[in-house]
Amino acid sequence: MQRAGPISLTTVDPAELELSNEEMILSFLAEGGADFISGVTLSDKLGLSRTAVWKHVETLRKLGYGIEAQPSRGYRLLKVPDRLTQLELSPLLATHDLGRTLHHHERLGSTNAEAFQLAQAGAFHGEVVIAEEQTAGKGRRGRAWVSPPGKNLAMSIVLRPEISPSRAPEVTLVAAVALAETLKEAGAPARIKWPNDVQLDGRKVAGVLTELSADTERVHFLVLGIGVNLNTDAADFPPEVRELATSVKLARALTVPRALFAAALLTRLEAWLDTWQEQGFGPVREAWKSASSTLGQEVLVRADAKELRGVAEDIDDSGALMLRVDGRLERVLAGDVEQLRARKT
Repeated sequence: MQRAGPISLTTVDPAELELSNEEMILSFLAEGGADFISGVTLSDKLGLSRTAVWKHVETLRKLGYGIEAQPSRGYRLLKVPDRLTQLELSPLLATHDLGRTLHHHERLGSTNAEAFQLAQAGAFHGEVVIAEEQTAGKGRRGRAWVSPPGKNLAMSIVLRPEISPSRAPEVTLVAAVALAETLKEAGAPARIKWPNDVQLDGRKVAGVLTELSADTERVHFLVLGIGVNLNTDAADFPPEVRELATSVKLARALTVPRALFAAALLTRLEAWLDTWQEQGFGPVREAWKSASSTLGQEVLVRADAKELRGVAEDIDDSGALMLRVDGRLERVLAGDVEQLRARKT
């Protein structure tokens, strides 16, 4: 029997957000946990009649929310549909920017391509494109990242940091740290393979793809694409990647609530982005190193028709890999890393 992952997330005060009535009702019910919230309380908080509250509850039930109602006790939330719309995510978010504007799609070729177009049209910092199914997603170096319907997380975030283009690669490592920490919170301790693959038991479970628009002096915007294999079954993977990829469900027998995971990831990512903006790359570098599966390993790096074999010793203050090759240190900015031997303990 599969069990749900132990993701915990504190809901925020609905009064601090601009939510619809349905979103506010969900937030109050989620905050109440297993306790009933009386119709009078909801009516007073929302400034609506009890009849209007009941109508909103009925709307939520039609959308798949399990809401129990008992006379004289009120309402409580029993079940949330495994969807990724604004209705599911907004009451769970504890962010100031990320995810506050959400572009939800049932089916999309690439969330990154869609987010890039929105950014070119003026999308604000923190806008998110999210899809229930992704059919033509991109990984690093043009590889495909396909996500079957209703099982995983495929989303892209528009970011507008005030940085020079030389600092843009740091964002990838920021996202990898947030991903690894969120997976650990969900019951799946993950490691990061340089620069942006997140692994469970040595297999890829998540990845990051960062694309940018910039001139020589500044970044206009970044699109941060994140794909996480949450509830994928083995048969969902193409045959050529089944030995290389995994999901939280396969690796840990956990069924992950996707909305909770997405909200937790956005909240943690924003906290790390704030730290990065305020304190620089130093704290990110230390957190990345603590979660790394690459450092201390003998690896083969392939980049631009060139191969380097050596021991991954460190990352520098911009995120580049420092590789010890025949006694000298090589600085690697990009490439594919293959582990050649296990870490010594």
